[in-house]
Amino acid sequence: MPIYSPDMPQRLPVKDIFSGLLTSLGTAVRYWLHYTLVAFAWLGVVPLTACRIYRCLFTGSVSSLLTLPLDMLSTENLIADSFYGCCVVTCTLCAFISLVWLREQILHGGGPEWLEQEQDPPLMPQPLAVADGDLVLVPANNNVNDQQLPPVEGAAEVDADEADGPDLEVNDGNNGAQDDNNWNPIEWDRAAEELTWERLLGLDGSLVFLEHVFWVVSLNTLFILVFAFCPYHIGHFTLVGFRLKDYVTASQFEGLLTTLSGYVVIGIVLILLHGVASLVKLRKNQQLLGLCYVVVKVSLLSVLEIGVFPLMCGWWLDICSLTILDTSLQDREASFKAAPGTFMFIHWLVGMVYVFYFASFILLLREVLRPGALWFLPNLYDPDFNPIQEMVRLPILRHIRRFLASVVIFGMVVLLMVWVPVQLIMKVFPEFLPYNVVLSSETPVSELSLELILLQVVLPAVLEQGHTRQWLKSFIRGWCIAVSCVLELRSYLLGDVPLAGEDEKQPREEQEAQEERPDVIGGDQGNPLPDGFQVQPLGVAHQEMLHGAGPVTFQPYYQPRFFAFRLVCLLGFICLSLFIGSLMMLTLPVFIGRKLLTCWMGETKVHELYTAGCGLYVIWLLMNLATVLSSWLPKGWTVIANKLKEWLIITSKSLLATSILLGVIPLLMGLLFDLVIIIPLRVSLHQTPILYIWQDWALGVLHTKIVCAVTLMGPNWWLKRLLEQVSVHGALMLEMCW
Repeated sequence: MPIYSPDMPQRLPVKDIFSGLLTSLGTAVRYWLHYTLVAFAWLGVVPLTACRIYRCLFTGSVSSLLTLPLDMLSTENLIADSFYGCCVVTCTLCAFISLVWLREQILHGGGPEWLEQEQDPPLMPQPLAVADGDLVLVPANNNVNDQQLPPVEGAAEVDADEADGPDLEVNDGNNGAQDDNNWNPIEWDRAAEELTWERLLGLDGSLVFLEHVFWVVSLNTLFILVFAFCPYHIGHFTLVGFRLKDYVTASQFEGLLTTLSGYVVIGIVLILLHGVASLVKLRKNQQLLGLCYVVVKVSLLSVLEIGVFPLMCGWWLDICSLTILDTSLQDREASFKAAPGTFMFIHWLVGMVYVFYFASFILLLREVLRPGALWFLPNLYDPDFNPIQEMVRLPILRHIRRFLASVVIFGMVVLLMVWVPVQLIMKVFPEFLPYNVVLSSETPVSELSLELILLQVVLPAVLEQGHTRQWLKSFIRGWCIAVSCVLELRSYLLGDVPLAGEDEKQPREEQEAQEERPDVIGGDQGNPLPDGFQVQPLGVAHQEMLHGAGPVTFQPYYQPRFFAFRLVCLLGFICLSLFIGSLMMLTLPVFIGRKLLTCWMGETKVHELYTAGCGLYVIWLLMNLATVLSSWLPKGWTVIANKLKEWLIITSKSLLATSILLGVIPLLMGLLFDLVIIIPLRVSLHQTPILYIWQDWALGVLHTKIVCAVTLMGPNWWLKRLLEQVSVHGALMLEMCW
């Protein structure tokens, strides 16, 4: 209950009420004006300035530079220029953050060896005598006998006759040269502590953000000039000089390819200038040129591995699957000419999905195979694995070799799992292919919803299940055991065969004789091995060379006779297994899905993504049912009947909850998105919109997933707590039922 002062009046005076209202209104107006100025500065001035400066620089004419102030004040194409400027600012901001992050990587992880060898070793002082907490120091590169030292309390004095240099003062362990070397004109840590997001953006009510706007515009202009303008024109002159400009222009991506060519030329020039600086002993210039070369090298390698490699995988997948989709290269060429950006992005996205699932399968193999069996592939579970550090430290030729090896491996896998099975299916079952990919609607939303169903619903639900993962691991282990029975490679593949005499201590005479045997390489030299077998630590030295540290986890194995021939046969079995597995995945789910959907929809043709998804779910349910029945059969039919009753009740409740969570809510989300965003853009005012419920539901699934992910990553509030409870309780219920 509030407590007031005794002299408080019964009612507030009207004057005080109006003055308070006016004060609150003035405060609101002041904040509104301030936030309007903030929004105008960050969402108007910065993007428009970036866009128009970028356009002025790349116009390439003097008149554009003279009319730049007038262009800044122009009101034409404000929305388009603002959007384009936001993209430019985002690119420059990402470039700046990448440079800062690369700087931290080099500072903490070190640079390449050839660059570290060029640095001057620091002058480390050496202690000479200690007395009562005082320490007398001399630089490490000076001779002790050449220094004249002052007397130290309780310590032996150095003969003054042997001293030729000046006196050395005691400075409590500080060194002026070290202070000069450690001096930093920009105190990054202190500036980061004083600067907050509110102060940076101007949300704290002050006008200091105007200075930040000026610096952002200046730095953005500098980044455009240094990282876009100069490389582009260097690449342009290079391509014109080598008469390659026409080929680059025909690629529809002239600007990007020209800029990348400029970066390649800059890298070559930097390495040449670095060599010249090393010859003339310009140490500081040599170091600066080396750092610039490292930045260019890491940038180009990042573009190569993140951009070019997935794009190549997407292209190769498309080329090998042309027969499945009943299309040709001429159709793909026409699609590329119609929308080159969209065409390239879709192929890059498909390639990224392929690379992601390939890497996931490699991680699954590492959980089954012997530690060290996949030594030639990077281990993502290794805490010392840092791809950026490898880009910094390893030479460019080794990266090129690894890139070419990756292209060969991924390309061969696509060839074995797509092109070869498709050719066999066309010869044996000519009526099975091509897949039906004709859309029932010509709207772009339907085209997008099919991929969303496959990527966001079908594949994650099938592959992320715990039982599916265990089934895959059991299948891989069974395959390894079966192949090992034929090739006698169980010790090499699984490592579950104990080495003979592993727990026994060997006599010294037998140990010396064992060390002299030429057929024993590495491993435990004191363990007797069967005839014809060796312990071979393959890949340890390779991992040491890659990571620059000790070897990763490695388990010795038996090496039988004709080991190379057995490995070749193992590769043959792997190729055959990939072919058979892909053949089954291309035919069985689609065949089952077609039969089921034919019973429901008759002869109406359905998109094969739906049939494949339906077939995958049916196979998954059958495998789950077989697993459950195999665990229940030993318990008797009474237990099975009781379990079935429990499952009927649980299934009915789950269907009700699923219909709401996965049916009603995504449908409402999709309808809201369609009515608010898509229909106003697609349908004019005098037309009646047509709603596609199935497509709206597909889009709603994606929107619901995004909303849930953003909510779970955000702060704690009631919706996040409810989603966590649903997730945890649902998982616990399924585990208890299984």
